[in-house]
Amino acid sequence: MSRTSAFRVLTNKLNKKKFSKRVPHLLTDEQKESRVNFSRNFLWRFQTQQNDFLGRIITDDETWVYSWDPEAKQQSAEWRDFDEPRPEKVRRKQGALKVMHMIFFYMNGVILRWPVPIGTTVNAQYYKKVLLDKLRPAIRKKRPGLLESGILFHHDNAPVHTVRAVTDVLAGYKWELLEHPRYSPDLAPCDFHLFPKIKEHLRGQQFETEEDIIQATKVAIKNLDKCSYVTAFKDWFQQIEKCANNGVCYVE
Repeated sequence: MSRTSAFRVLTNKLNKKKFSKRVPHLLTDEQKESRVNFSRNFLWRFQTQQNDFLGRIITDDETWVYSWDPEAKQQSAEWRDFDEPRPEKVRRKQGALKVMHMIFFYMNGVILRWPVPIGTTVNAQYYKKVLLDKLRPAIRKKRPGLLESGILFHHDNAPVHTVRAVTDVLAGYKWELLEHPRYSPDLAPCDFHLFPKIKEHLRGQQFETEEDIIQATKVAIKNLDKCSYVTAFKDWFQQIEKCANNGVCYVE
């Protein structure tokens, strides 16, 4: 049998060839177990407390917004006749100018959008300062009832989030810190839902200055459907449910 025939049999008939699946990180058995334990505990909390549990959660993360981000394939699609060639786009990199945004949100919307000044390093001390000087006043202004009901605070395991200076602030506020398993962006609603939604509005636009980026991001958030935030939490719940029930490594 020729090599070509053997390859055809293995791939088409026996379906033996498997392509690799790209994942954020190759997890150890301990890290996989941590994901499942987190998910099952989250589900238990929801089953016992229902919407009172989800409604008290504030989640956050940081993301870079660039002066130019290429359109996604879906955005650049064009209607053409069947016999016409596919449209071509030049592959371009993201713009060199960028602004980091810190975004804190809950089920009913964004509580704080904070653009980090250019040249500022987001370290533990800066993150702590934002919690003290920006986030708490924003909650008191926009959603004071959260402070009374007791905030459940969620963020990922980035070093700036887990140092003692930050956890002491949260403990001082009597905010409960929700566990987050390591290397799990698929279980963080900022990463798998909110940030992609915001950047979808910005792709293909060119911004000349940092202030242009900041204002465009503000408008993109304002233009999000009000249901987007509820959807983010529903999708989060579904992701967690899949992880808890199936023990999957990464949720697609």
